[in-house]
Amino acid sequence: MVIKSVEFVKSVADSNFLDSDYNEVAFVGRSNVGKSSLINFITGRKKLAKTSGTPGKTKLINYFLVNKNFLLVDLPGYGYAEVSKNIKTNWGDFLEEYLKTSKKLKCVYLLLDIRRTPTSQDEQMLKFLYFNRISTKVIVTKTDTLSRVQVFNQLNIICSKLGLNRKDIIITSSEDREGHKELMDSIEHFVKNEEENNNDSATAE
Repeated sequence: MVIKSVEFVKSVADSNFLDSDYNEVAFVGRSNVGKSSLINFITGRKKLAKTSGTPGKTKLINYFLVNKNFLLVDLPGYGYAEVSKNIKTNWGDFLEEYLKTSKKLKCVYLLLDIRRTPTSQDEQMLKFLYFNRISTKVIVTKTDTLSRVQVFNQLNIICSKLGLNRKDIIITSSEDREGHKELMDSIEHFVKNEEENNNDSATAE
């Protein structure tokens, strides 16, 4: 997939989710996992998703229309310790509602920092996605910060902790452009399959 156009559509801070005919792929992860940098990297837009020096600051769901064909959804980060308990609860409910109710959501990409052992929040998020039968792919970020041996060792830890196989994980680095093709192929797979299903249904009618 080649991204030719990206347009900001809408930000929401409550349950007023975008209702459209476009399929959606969403990105989620702990605060400061490198989600904004990854989105900017794959879209080729340096300032599309705003990076922040204050983890936990972004509490919005941001929608971007890609190639006038599907929506890329930037979900709020989770797990930042300095966010109050009340905000965490509301924030979690908000995120959970989107994941459960979006009828056009085709895949969620769960981001993990390659340098960190997955937390209980990461485990809970993955279990939640699986339980609700949401197609999920795991992305590890910031691989440029470690040696190849360290990356290999960390991948083993992540796979063991989350019960994953290596093939379940996409390795990325916004700095080195690692993983760009694999990730774009993955997104195209989910979007294209849905388009084919819709075309088949239309033909049958």
